[in-house]
Amino acid sequence: MMSCKTRLYLLVLSFAALILVPAFMAYAVDRPEHPNIVLFFTDDQGYSDIGCFGAGGFKTPHLDKLAEEGRRFTSFYVPISVCTPSRAALLTGCYPHRILGGFNPTSVFFPTRGENPGPGKEGLNVNEITLANILKERGYATCIVGKWHLGDAPPFLPTKRGFDEYFGIPYSNDMGHRGARMQLRTDSGFPPLPLYEGNQIIETEPDQRFLTRRYTERAVDFIKRSKDKPFFLYVPHTMPHVPLAVHPDFAGKSEHGLYGDVIQELDWSVGEIVRTLKENGLEERTMIIYTADNGPWQHMGDHGGHAEPLRAAKTTKYEGGHRVPCIMYWKGQIKPGTVASEMLSTIDLMPTFAKLAGTTMPQDRKTDGIEAWDYISGATDVSPRHTFIFGDRTIRHGKWKLFLPGQYGETVQRDRFDSDAEWQAAMQALGSPVKSDSPRLYDLEADIGESQDVNERYPEVVAELTKRLHNFMQEMRTEARPVGRWEAE
Repeated sequence: MMSCKTRLYLLVLSFAALILVPAFMAYAVDRPEHPNIVLFFTDDQGYSDIGCFGAGGFKTPHLDKLAEEGRRFTSFYVPISVCTPSRAALLTGCYPHRILGGFNPTSVFFPTRGENPGPGKEGLNVNEITLANILKERGYATCIVGKWHLGDAPPFLPTKRGFDEYFGIPYSNDMGHRGARMQLRTDSGFPPLPLYEGNQIIETEPDQRFLTRRYTERAVDFIKRSKDKPFFLYVPHTMPHVPLAVHPDFAGKSEHGLYGDVIQELDWSVGEIVRTLKENGLEERTMIIYTADNGPWQHMGDHGGHAEPLRAAKTTKYEGGHRVPCIMYWKGQIKPGTVASEMLSTIDLMPTFAKLAGTTMPQDRKTDGIEAWDYISGATDVSPRHTFIFGDRTIRHGKWKLFLPGQYGETVQRDRFDSDAEWQAAMQALGSPVKSDSPRLYDLEADIGESQDVNERYPEVVAELTKRLHNFMQEMRTEARPVGRWEAE
């Protein structure tokens, strides 16, 4: 016969099961097959350029609501802090070093400039398998609206890389006549900035004030036309890359000048797309991800974003260059109002999406992403990613981040100075890479701003991370796959 204490214990267990098991089932079991995926990927938006990440001077109510009803990721990384390699990593699930062998993975693809301007000669190798490829094989309609930047020659365009539809510009918005003049104050020799529909240029030097609005309208149209089958909508917004431009409806509406206006229009875009999903009964079948391709371009001053409390920004190896804001939302599947503080990366999205779509990553090649659905959904707060590579001289493992000896770029935020002259003087002083003759080790849990080098206190950590990084780079030297090359006929 059971004692009173045993009966009480069993009663407590039964009560707990009634509460916890249904909650867990809602997030981990009762999941729609082949969910829709909407992936926003903004250009040069800083870590603290969303309200719920600490933004000031502009408002992002739609993004803040997504975070409130979804999950916010505060240690989310891109592998390289510039456009092309970051996008290549996102769409292949690989570190850029693996798929851009023979190409400097800190550089970007440019169109051909000079006397005969036109498409560039490099792009993501046509043998690489993209996220769009594997989802299309599972019956998904696939669409990209926005900036591509993985090659603008015919074999490299999105419609040759798994996307059914493409509307946008093939590279950065300053790689054209008007953009180069605005930013560089000179004739750069670029061809006119092209706007593509599919494989065809339908316009040159489009009025960039209307790009975000046009992208949003095209995305909304795609959702409405594709609502009866699973779809993948990739929205790599052109903004807030310079030259900044905003629709007249948003001009002068923020307290932070043109940059704030641009972010508020991007927030509007998210709101319009989420509203469309709801109106078409797709909210419970759609996973939404909002993140950025790298940190803010602080060299642009008031036209660049913010990464506080992180150090530095775009083009650097510091947290401000690689750690980007990230919000994920899926009604009924991702636990609302939660924060994920452990590491995750854009390269982990492709294997996770593959699992959700009922397929796997390509088995005939090495990739670097880790499937992370349980961590993304909130079923666990422990990330499957413990190590992250920032390049050939920088690595994070757990809370530790190591910089090997060498030269490193640096940037500083304009807002820290009383005048443009002081800020420009500081930026000029940092114009040349700063050389470090010894390794530097930072404890990111205690020092998110990477200000206190503790390498002398933890030589065993330095030795272990150095070994991990050297092993990775040795693998890249022997197994890296080539960049794509193209010659006009």
